Amino acid sequence: MYKGLRTLAVIPARGGSKEIPGKNIRPLAGRPLLAYTIEQALAVPELDVTVVSTDDGEIADVALRFGGRVVERPAELAGDEAPTEWALIHALDHLEQTAEEVFDLVVVLEPTSPFRRPETISRCIRELADSMANSLLTLEETYKNIGTRENGLFRPVIPGQPRRRQDRQPLFVESSTVYVCRVPHLRDTGWLVSDDWLSVVVRGNEAVDINELADFVLAESLMKDQGR
Repeated sequence: MYKGLRTLAVIPARGGSKEIPGKNIRPLAGRPLLAYTIEQALAVPELDVTVVSTDDGEIADVALRFGGRVVERPAELAGDEAPTEWALIHALDHLEQTAEEVFDLVVVLEPTSPFRRPETISRCIRELADSMANSLLTLEETYKNIGTRENGLFRPVIPGQPRRRQDRQPLFVESSTVYVCRVPHLRDTGWLVSDDWLSVVVRGNEAVDINELADFVLAESLMKDQGR
């Protein structure tokens, strides 16, 4: 808890994954991918409760083995087209109805970010709680020349960016490392997104997001470099 705000962390870990079957519990450096996020959350003093929202029995078993609480997500809330927000609202409703637990903030921790630090989660919670904002997300800084493609033509977001990377104005892209949202905003809008979206920049390994097999190879290498 921070500033009297009860905070729930939800780790959304559905069973279906087209790109990498069993991705959320696939071994990374000898441990299930999901385990890293559970342990990160349990090390954050501002979090009052951490749950894994899943529709998969094997994922639930792994979650329990590593100290997580499980909220069984209905199949209709776990399809490819189901937004994460549905899982969050379901978890909030479930805890309120079954355990009379009510929360002011909800934190989303995707299990595909094994390098996030507990300190980063704490910072995100505190920055939102200390502000008037409704929602917060993490960003990754990039010096790539980003734009759109129209009729085969490249249209930079920032026209006239210098050719050399080190001379460019930085841009920022969404990182799935941490999201924090005030529960009333989530319930009122059905979205984590806010018109005035507070942000925290994460750098280096913390921005690693595992979605493809190549990402697992990179993550394995990084784990070895860290001696894990």
